[in-house]
Parts: sequence; structure tokens; C-alpha cells
Amino acid sequence: MRIPPQNKIRKETSVLKDMKEGFSYVLGYVPLKYIILLLALVSLMGMPYTVLMPVFAKEVLHGGSHTFGFLIGATGLGALAGALYLASRKSVLGLMKIIPLAAGVFGIGLLCFSFSRSFYLSLGILVITGLGMMLQMASSNTMLQTLSDNDKRGRVMSFYTMAFMGTAPFGSILAGELAELIGAPYTIMIGGFSCILGALAFSRKLPNIRRNVIRSS
Repeated sequence: MRIPPQNKIRKETSVLKDMKEGFSYVLGYVPLKYIILLLALVSLMGMPYTVLMPVFAKEVLHGGSHTFGFLIGATGLGALAGALYLASRKSVLGLMKIIPLAAGVFGIGLLCFSFSRSFYLSLGILVITGLGMMLQMASSNTMLQTLSDNDKRGRVMSFYTMAFMGTAPFGSILAGELAELIGAPYTIMIGGFSCILGALAFSRKLPNIRRNVIRSS
């Protein structure tokens, strides 16, 4: 990579001031705010399906460790396909549309998986689910870095990490409690519905997001 040298300006500021500035920047810039909010929702409500996978493999599909391994492998296969697709893209144009589309595909995949009682059908569904998951997560990462100002990119990516990894433990606790009350399939179904609703809400905001991107460019 041939990157032209840049002059680094050192600023003497406090950590709290930098955090406050980053928080205000993310909340004040519509594209970044909505990308992070959708990511947090998907991570909170959708990603905990992995925690329930052993229960689903044993109690729903009546399998064992091999069943669990194949289910996880199918998800990984879909994620690999999504990563290869994104790596083949030459620009970020159109990537903003992929974010809600991928979140919707992920949610639909979870919804279908919750109703599946066939091992082979579940494998096919999880390939699609993994594809949607990877496209949404990686596209969000790319757009956040692309849209952020150079001096605030690190702080924006810390919000990405917090939305992606910080909400997942709470989602796992919530999923575990729900699964005990209503069962793993219904818990995954609720997570799928939540992701679909989040994707629809994000899609409705796309015109506003585009206007803000054009205005700031």
C-alpha cells in the first residue's frame, strides 16, 4: 500500500474530553449513529443464537456433538462466502444498502432456523444466516471507517467494538433466561424478528443517511 505521508498534529487533551468529543461526534452524525444502533440491536438480539445452538442441536434436532459441529460449520461457511464477496468489491459504493439487507437476511435466517426440525434444512438455513451476519458486521465496519474523520476514527471504532462485542454478553444472558421460559426455538424466533424490524427501520432512514453523507462530503 502506497500511502502519502501525513503530518501528525499532537493535541494535549484529557481522556474524558476525548471520550466526550467522540460520543458527541457519533451521536451527532446520523450515518454513524444508525449503523452503530443497528449493529448493537443485531448483536444483542440476534448473535446469542450461537449460545443456544447446543440446546437446539440436542433437544430440537435430537443430535449430539457432531450435529452441533456441522451447524456451526454451516454458519462459518456462509460467513466465509460473505467475506469473499466483500473482499471482491472494488469500492464502498452501494455498501450502505447492503447493511440493512444483510441484517434482514440474518433475521430471516434465524426465523426460519427456529421453525426447522430437519438437520439438513437447518444446515442450508445456517449458511444463509452466516452470510447475512458477516455481510452486516463487515459492511458496518467498513462504512464506519470510511465515513469517520481521521482524528476520530479510533474513537468511532471503539463504539463499533462496544456495540458488537459489548452487547453480546447481555444478549446471551437475556437469551438464556428466555430459553428457560419459552424454549430455544421461540427465543431464536424473537431474535430474528428483532433483527428484521431493525433492518426495516434502518431502510426507512436510508434517504436521510444519504443526505447527511452527501452534505458532509
